[in-house]
Amino acid sequence: MIYDLLAPIYDSINSDIDYKSWADFIEEILNKEMKIPPELILDLACGTGRMTLELASRGYDMTGVDLSTEMLDVARTLAEEAGHDILWLCQDMRAFELYGTVDAVVSCLDSINHITEYEDLVKCFSLVHNYLIPEGIFIFDVNGKFKFENIYADRTYTMEEEGAVCIWENDYDSESRLCDFYITLFKEDETGKYARYDDLETERMYTLAEIKSALSETGMEFIGAYSDFDFRDGDDHSERIYIVAKCRK
Repeated sequence: MIYDLLAPIYDSINSDIDYKSWADFIEEILNKEMKIPPELILDLACGTGRMTLELASRGYDMTGVDLSTEMLDVARTLAEEAGHDILWLCQDMRAFELYGTVDAVVSCLDSINHITEYEDLVKCFSLVHNYLIPEGIFIFDVNGKFKFENIYADRTYTMEEEGAVCIWENDYDSESRLCDFYITLFKEDETGKYARYDDLETERMYTLAEIKSALSETGMEFIGAYSDFDFRDGDDHSERIYIVAKCRK
């Protein structure tokens, strides 16, 4: 799994992400949409736990779920260094299990796009609905049409960090709305030599209508879609769409 190999440099190659502003955005939604302030929050597909930790620092009782053991190892280490007691679970977002309900669920950095089958999207949303309290809030983001067609497209990107070089070759099919990422990672070992690793990751571009349909099928009420943290309306042509839904039971 390529994310196991990327785990040590993942935060470095995503150093431009403003988690504080993102968490402010999440808190503003929670304060607006929930009558009682949330305590328990699930970070679904949490990666190295940067958002999990940001929300934990604001007093929330956090659980992080991710499929990559290496990502969770990084998250666990960061949490211990920061003095946060967080439950980390290595599980697939399409088939996760919790010990009880949570007040809110967040999922960041287009994790939902990695679910490439609509049926699996419905499974994921069904589980979110199952583990949310009545009127609980689900906040997630997806990459929009603009990003798939103009930023991913058929381009190649290279990212360099100390001891590692990562090359992403993109192949986007506008009919299937699937984008294949052919990833090559050159990673330095303890002898100073570089080993090569190759993997394939795929994301799907979901229309807003599909997202709304999947939410509706699973008992979730669509609340809004935004293009940025200033709550400007988002649509299929947005680069990234931030979506808010509420659990109806």
